[in-house]
Amino acid sequence: MLDRYMTGRLIDLWFAEDVGSGDLTAQSMIDADATATFRMNAREPLTVAGLEVGAAVFRHYDPTVEVKLTARDGDKAVKGTSLMVVSGPARSLLTSERTALNIVQHMSGIATETARFVAAIAGTGARLIDTRKTTPGLRMLEKHAVVCGGGANHRLGLDGGVMIKDNHIVVAGSIKAAVARARAAIPSLVKIEVECDRLDQVGECIDAGADVIMLDNMSLDDMRAAVKLVNGRVPLEASGGVRYETVRGIAETGVDYISTSRITQAAPAVDIGLDEA
Repeated sequence: MLDRYMTGRLIDLWFAEDVGSGDLTAQSMIDADATATFRMNAREPLTVAGLEVGAAVFRHYDPTVEVKLTARDGDKAVKGTSLMVVSGPARSLLTSERTALNIVQHMSGIATETARFVAAIAGTGARLIDTRKTTPGLRMLEKHAVVCGGGANHRLGLDGGVMIKDNHIVVAGSIKAAVARARAAIPSLVKIEVECDRLDQVGECIDAGADVIMLDNMSLDDMRAAVKLVNGRVPLEASGGVRYETVRGIAETGVDYISTSRITQAAPAVDIGLDEA
């Protein structure tokens, strides 16, 4: 999922924002020929994500910097685990360290929160998936972090599938009409998902030929009823108001997928530092 070209474009923007016309601190007090070696360490237990991006940050700023990864995305790291070692011109390392740390902390935070949710629904058969509620510009990276944490991706963007919501249904006139119009216009392999907020709509979705049905903000009782009604004919996704405290109960209703924005929008950055090797 991580495209090198797109990652490079993002890094250019990050450096333009942070470095500006130059790092006054490093350039004023660090000799141009000084070298250093630093180790990126986990300062708390976490699930790793973004190491290749962090490494690309260092190399992008200065191709002479040497980077050795000592962990991999998806690893469970305990406090004190070494994630990477960087060596090279001291000015370059000190100028680029904050940008590299920021993105690894952010992505590992998402992976860590995702792993927490995934562990909470273990054994139920439900799969945790993300949403399009991501930081503008960082979707590719944040969705990669979700996968590192054991979750799965929903649509990457609006062009990744048809999602028919309540306002689409209002404009089209009915669920049946909305699905028919979409089916006639899209490529044959593209799936159509329909959002339902009432139990009576679930049967309409089945009759209309929806590929996936989203149960939006339904009660646990209604979710269980929907699972019984569908009886495995169409995958069911539960969404809306999903929290860590409620995700296990939702999974136990028998739904196939649970989508939540909390693993991307609300995940705190984890504590990772760059220390003297």
